[in-house]
Formats: sequence, C-alpha cells, structure tokens
Amino acid sequence: MADPQYVMPAEWAPHRATWLSWPHKLESWPGKFEPVPAVFVELAAWLSSSEEVHINVLDLAMEAEVRRLLSESGHPRLQMERIFLHRIPTNDAWCRDHGPNFVYRTVGGEGVEKVILDWEYNAWGGKYEPYDDDNAVPSRIAEMRGTESVSTGMVLEGGAIDVNGRGLLLTTTACLLNPNRNPSMSREEIERELGRWLGIKKVLWLGEGIAGDDTDGHVDDMARFVSEDTVVIAVEDDPEDENYRPLRENYELLKGCTGLGGEPIRVVKLPMPDPVYYEGERLPASYANFYIANSVVLVPVYRCEKDNEALEVLRGCFPGREVVGIDCSDLIWGLGAIHCVTHEEPADSPSNA
Repeated sequence: MADPQYVMPAEWAPHRATWLSWPHKLESWPGKFEPVPAVFVELAAWLSSSEEVHINVLDLAMEAEVRRLLSESGHPRLQMERIFLHRIPTNDAWCRDHGPNFVYRTVGGEGVEKVILDWEYNAWGGKYEPYDDDNAVPSRIAEMRGTESVSTGMVLEGGAIDVNGRGLLLTTTACLLNPNRNPSMSREEIERELGRWLGIKKVLWLGEGIAGDDTDGHVDDMARFVSEDTVVIAVEDDPEDENYRPLRENYELLKGCTGLGGEPIRVVKLPMPDPVYYEGERLPASYANFYIANSVVLVPVYRCEKDNEALEVLRGCFPGREVVGIDCSDLIWGLGAIHCVTHEEPADSPSNA
C-alpha cells in the first residue's frame, strides 16, 4: 500500500473556519488582563464576517460569559450564527501554537481527506507550566469533530513555520534548532519530518528572532508568505534599535533564497512599529503577525505613525481582501498578537485555484 501524502495549504487558501482559545490566564498579561477579552471580541466579530469561528472555552460559565461579551459588543461585523463555542480546556490563549493543524492527506494519489496533525507542544521549551491541556487541544478537537488525528511525535508550534502551500516553508534556526524543542533531531531530520507531514520540498531558513520574543524566534513575527512566490519581511531602519541587525541579516538571507525551480523569492519590506514597552519590558510588536482569513486580513497596530504604512504595504499584497488594523497595544503585553491567537481550518477539500 502506498504511503500517505500530507499537504498543509497556505493560509490564504479557502478556510472553513478560524479557531481561537479564549484568554483566561491572568499571568500572561500581568496587571493588564482586563482589556484583553475585548480584543478577542473584535477579532471574533471580524472573523465571523468571513467564515465560521470556533472558540475553545474552559467550562459552561466561560461559555456564557463569552456569549454575553459578543452579544453585547454591538460590533457591526458580528455574525453570531457563525460562532461556535466548545468546552475544550486550555492553559493559555496562544492557539497558533497549540491549536489544530489541519492538513490534506491522500493515499496513492486518490481520495483527499482532512486530518489533524497532533504535534507535541511544550510551551516553547518548557518555559510556562502547566501546558498539558494545551498539548491535548488537537486530539480533543479531533475527538469532538470525529476527525482523525495523527501524532507526529515532534515538537512544533504553528508560529514557528509559514508555508506557501506549494512545497516551501519559512522558519528560523533560532527556534527549530533550539535544543529545548527536539534535541535529538538534526537539521536534516527536521527537514525530513516537515516534508513528511506538511508536503514541504524546501525549507527556507532565517536566523534570529526579534527583541522581546519569548518563543526563541518564531518566524510569524518577522517574515510571512503572501503568495506562492512572495514574502513580506519586517525591517528596522534605525541602526540603534536592537532589531536592526537580526532583521537586516534575515532580509539578506531571504534575498538569497530561491523557489523549487531556482527562481528568486520576491521580497517585500514591511516596516517595524516604534518600540513598544510595558513596565520597562521590550515587547515583540510586529506588523508581520497578521492573519489571513477568507475575506479579511487582520493586522496588529500599535498606535504609532508606522501603522498606516504597514497597512498600505499589506493592502498591496491582498487586493481581494479587506485589510483591517486591530489595536494590539494591550494584547502584545502577553508577548503575542493576532497570528499568535488564531489558527485556520482549511476548507473540507482543497481548492484547485
């Protein structure tokens, strides 16, 4: 019997839904949790105008509270009939990293089915305990939905990778080669597993992450595919800023990358916001942490003059979608933004577009 073939579609491919895990861990936003649920209300409302929204909640009480917050928000884009709440417990709200990684599987080139890859999740190298509920989210969603889950046995967070749906994957050596993830695996072994489970034929390796990032360099804070052959990458223009050198090095690395046929990758520069601090701590604020839904692209903004420039760059990348800025000045205190709290579920069958 032929081996199964797996493919992870690009984020801009048609979605059935977006998944969120409702925030509840006060320690993730110490002293500033109060404004965070309102950001999730805004995200859910905009997403519901585009597709189904599935939200993990702890229990019946949280389910009732989330329904109340949504229904009382008065958000003009909210479509409550597209929002579904599930009592699937979590330790934290970072659904990009613990949520369900849906992929398409074929066997012998026939019959496509959608399955969930159940990667191991260890809270970015064991930084925050407990994380057992987060690690169980994909298998619990699979059980609830009657969808098959496939255990990979490898630690991988969704924010550590970005794919173009045609065999290319972006990541960083700082994260995937960190010994706190898969210490027994070599770079070649990691590439082989990415090929096996995600249909990747070539990995594009960048280097260090941005200042304030506690994930050891997630790529979704720096560089993202916006089409099969185009990547936007964050750049810092101030030579005195601590992000200047690593982002410049990553830009040069990306300029040297090629596609499967040896063609150069098209590279589009995305500005960095002015530095964002809270209680003296540099936060990993970046416009690259946007999320691509069916009809909207939600972009984190930070109340600074670079916001409009970043939105215009991304509007040029997504002419068929409404590009919307979401104020993440409070959300980023948790060390993540919009892409970090969302996870796409692709359509039930792949698009041939």
